[in-house]
Order: sequence, then C-alpha cells, then structure tokens
Amino acid sequence: MEIRAAGICVDVRKKKIKNMYLTVKPPDGQVVISAPVSMPDEEIEKFIKERAEWILKQRKRFEGQLPEEERKYISGEPLYVWGKKYVLDCRESGKRNSFMLCGDMAVLNMRCGSTAEQREHFIREQYRSMLKEAVEKLLPKWEAITGLYCDSWQTKYMKTRWGTCNTVKKRIWFNVALAEKPPECLEYVILHELTHIRIKNHGPEFKAVMGQYMPEWKEVKKRLNSLP
Repeated sequence: MEIRAAGICVDVRKKKIKNMYLTVKPPDGQVVISAPVSMPDEEIEKFIKERAEWILKQRKRFEGQLPEEERKYISGEPLYVWGKKYVLDCRESGKRNSFMLCGDMAVLNMRCGSTAEQREHFIREQYRSMLKEAVEKLLPKWEAITGLYCDSWQTKYMKTRWGTCNTVKKRIWFNVALAEKPPECLEYVILHELTHIRIKNHGPEFKAVMGQYMPEWKEVKKRLNSLP
C-alpha cells in the first residue's frame, strides 16, 4: 500500500517483523518502508515525517545516478575491497570454493554449476571475514584513544546503516559492506558508534567529540556515503 506524508509517497510493506525499516532506492529515490503487520498507519506517517529531511538528502544524492544493475557475480564485473576496484575473475573448480586478490583481479573459484546467489553468498562471507579481522585490530585502538568501550560487537548486512549501537548493552553492529569501503571509513564508523555509548544523539556535543578525535570526520563520512 502507499502512504503519503510530508509530501513524500512511500511504498509500505507490512510483514511479520518486529521493527520498521526504511530504504531509499536508487536511481529514482523510491521510498520503501517495511513495517510490522500490527503497526498503525498513523505511526508510520509520523515516522516518515521525522525522517523526511534524511529521505530528501538521499534522493538528492541519487540525482544523475545510473540505474543499479542486478549483479550476477560473473567475470568482468567490478568488485571493491577496502576501497580498491578489482575485476572479478570467476573460475570453475572441482575443489573447495576459494577467493583471492591477485593484482587488479579478484579471483573466485567455485564448484561447477554455481548460481549467482551462491557466488554472492560466498563473496559476502569473504567480506565478513575481512571486516572481522579489521575490527579486531581497529576497535581496541579507538577504545584506547577515546576511553569508551563496548562490551560486544557483531557484523551483519544492513540496508540503511553502516553501524548501530545498543547503548544499554554497549553492543555495536557493523555493516559487512564496510569491507568494500576505504579503511578510514571503518575507523569513522567505529568512532561514531563508540561515541554513541556516551552521547545518544547527533547534537553539538556528539559532533565536538567526533571532531576532537577525527578532525576530518565530515570528509570521511562523505566518502563513505559516496558511490560505489
């Protein structure tokens, strides 16, 4: 169904989920909300109004962007690892699946007859491993710098956030897609989420802390949100 609020037309899809999720899709800025089945339309309208400014910013960012092509994970497609562009080289193998970076090539060995979904899943798991290894090194560094510590952290794919922090449990989630971005983007997200342990909002105090420990954080944030 469609709901219009704050001058924005939103495609609302009610599902058996606990939370509400907002997505702005390129290239035309289509807005999609997935909401719990029991959630009243009035509450969804309120949410849209609260997020209207963010939605419009996302739409402006997509202006002039070419349509997103469906990935098939076949040879010749671009693949980004820590901000560097590689060309995917898919090969069939009778042995175990494997992935390695060789020069400007990202070599993917998969068993014969693999599907696009299987190749995507395997590559995503490689990204997850890379991200975990990086977080294990960088998180203690930023905890020591800031004096802010999280009790636990995990990785998962998220459509609208690069990271999120449960300030009560001091638990941080990192978006696996960060492994596609330059390393400084991960450091920015680590600092961002650690700062939320102390400051819940994005007000002046939050920005002051970010500027204290990473003076160039605004530029890094722009780099993180740029495409690809």
